[in-house]
Amino acid sequence: MPTITGHHHISMLTKHAKDNNYFYRNILGLRRVKKTVNQDDPSMYHLFYGDLTGSAGTELSFFEMPRLAGTVRGTNAITRIGLLVPSADSLHYWSKRFEQFGVQHGGITLFAGRESLLFEDGEGLRLALINHAGEAVPEHWAPWDEPSVEEEHRILGMGTVEFTVRSLEDTARILRDMLGYVEASRTSEEAVYQSMAGEAFGEIVVKQEDGPNERPGKGSVHHLAIRVKDEPELRYWDAIIRQQGFRSSGIIDRFYFHSLYFREANGILIEMATDGPGFTADSSVEELGRKLDLPPFLEGRRAEIESKLIPLD
Repeated sequence: MPTITGHHHISMLTKHAKDNNYFYRNILGLRRVKKTVNQDDPSMYHLFYGDLTGSAGTELSFFEMPRLAGTVRGTNAITRIGLLVPSADSLHYWSKRFEQFGVQHGGITLFAGRESLLFEDGEGLRLALINHAGEAVPEHWAPWDEPSVEEEHRILGMGTVEFTVRSLEDTARILRDMLGYVEASRTSEEAVYQSMAGEAFGEIVVKQEDGPNERPGKGSVHHLAIRVKDEPELRYWDAIIRQQGFRSSGIIDRFYFHSLYFREANGILIEMATDGPGFTADSSVEELGRKLDLPPFLEGRRAEIESKLIPLD
C-alpha cells in the first residue's frame, strides 16, 4: 500500500491578491514561487508561496476572487493552518514581529498539543506558528533566503492542519482506515492523525463541533492537498476512493503536478497531488514567481489573460 508522506499544499480564497502578496512575502517572509492563474477560471490569480522552490509540504496557495464576502465561520471546514518554526525563541520573535506589523495574534498557547502562536492574516484566515523544537524536516525542503526575517526564525513549511467537523468518527474512518494515517491521540471531541508517525508535517487535528456549515469567503480554506509520489500511486488512490463509494474527480494534469479531488464524509475537499514535475517545469529557480507563468494550454490566451489581471508588484 502506498504511503501518504505529508501535506503537499493548501489552497485558500483571497479577495485582494495585492494585499495577500504583501502579507505572505513581506511579513511572513515566504517566497512567491509561482504567479499564475486558476486553470479552471483564468480571469483570477492563483498565487503560490513556499520555500526556495515551492517544495511539496511548504506551499500556501491562494485564488483571488474580488467579489468575495467574508467567511461565516462554522463546522465541516478546514479551520486553521499550522506553519512550523524552528524553536520556542522563534515564537517570541514572531510575536514581536506581529506587533510591529499590526498582525492580529494571541499569546503563546497549545495547538494540537504543540507550543504555538495563533494569528490571523488581514482577511481573517486562521493560522498558527508551531514550535518544531529543532526536529528534522523533509530533506527536500530548501530554505528561502529572505533578509527581512532572521535566518534562525524563518518559517520552515506546513505543520498541523485543523479540520472542524460535525462527525469526528466519519472523518477518522477516512484518514485512518482508508488513507492509512496513524491515530496519535483521541478524545470524544478531538483526535490527531499523522501520515508519518510522530511528524507534524503531515498532521491533521480533527475537532468535533455541531452547528451550521461554514460559508466560505475571503480568508477561508478551499482544500488541503496531500502528497503522493507519482502518477501510478495517484491511480492506486483513485481506485481506492471509488471502491469506498466516494466520487473522484479522476486524474487531472495541473502541469506542475498531477492531482485528483474528492470530498470526505463531512464534505471537506481533499486533493491528492504528485511531487513533480514542480514549479521549475517552466522557470529557473532564480526566476520563480517573478513573471506570470501559464500552463501550455493557456499560453495562446496570454494577452487576453494579462489584460484582466491587476499587477501585483
